[in-house]
Amino acid sequence: MSAPQRRAAVLGSPIGHSLSPVLHRAAYEELGLIDWTYDHFEIDEAALPEFIGELGPEWAGLSLTMPLKRAIIPLLDEVSGTAASVEAVNTVVLGEDGRKVGDNTDIPGMVAALRERGIEQVDSAAILGAGATASSALAALARICTGEVVAYVRSDARAAEMRQWGERLDVEVRTEAWEDAREGLSAPLVITTTPAGATDALSGLVPERPATLFDVLYDPWPTELAARWSAYGGAVVSGLDLLVHQAVLQVEQMTGRGPVPLDVMRKAGEHALAQR
Repeated sequence: MSAPQRRAAVLGSPIGHSLSPVLHRAAYEELGLIDWTYDHFEIDEAALPEFIGELGPEWAGLSLTMPLKRAIIPLLDEVSGTAASVEAVNTVVLGEDGRKVGDNTDIPGMVAALRERGIEQVDSAAILGAGATASSALAALARICTGEVVAYVRSDARAAEMRQWGERLDVEVRTEAWEDAREGLSAPLVITTTPAGATDALSGLVPERPATLFDVLYDPWPTELAARWSAYGGAVVSGLDLLVHQAVLQVEQMTGRGPVPLDVMRKAGEHALAQR
């Protein structure tokens, strides 16, 4: 008698670009989980409650992307301390009793992606941009940065938000105007959390001996800033690195299996991006 089918999926809007199905399916195949499926659903905030309410016992987990990372929280039975710290859930594990537990694997995923490149601790860092990804970056820095984080932002409102996140996460945050972002490029660790094209103008300002750049974008890749950074000999961590590391943690939580094949998942992601 075959094992019952188990289901997982990524939800969000827009969702067509998501690499999550590619990564999770690659992991399932490598782990021999032949009865597991992983799909994607175009779901916005209005449609989320109905979708969650109709999940059957075959469901094991969900990945959440924008704009659902905060909207999912009231629909859950429990939220991890990591997710609560940034008010964002990107992972839901569904128990056999129907209990829904939310977590955030972006934060430990960032830490793991940096650790893979030998970055265990830094004494200061710079964040380019503000918003949801920047708050996750601050939460990751709370684990590895021993000193000040300087956030370069475009408005006073964003600056105030970043300082508030710093207080909440117990990170020393100083905010500066986006126009001064060039100064941040000399930090031991620079994390860019901006949309595509936003840092292109900074590519000509990379210092001669850059340290480490963590650019959360992965498509298109490399960004102009990442390409120049690499050309100058600096270490670069990509958005695909983050995506793969956080997905590894999701697969572990949803399936209870391991070790999860990081390299297999990364190669699957790289292949999918090359086909676009």
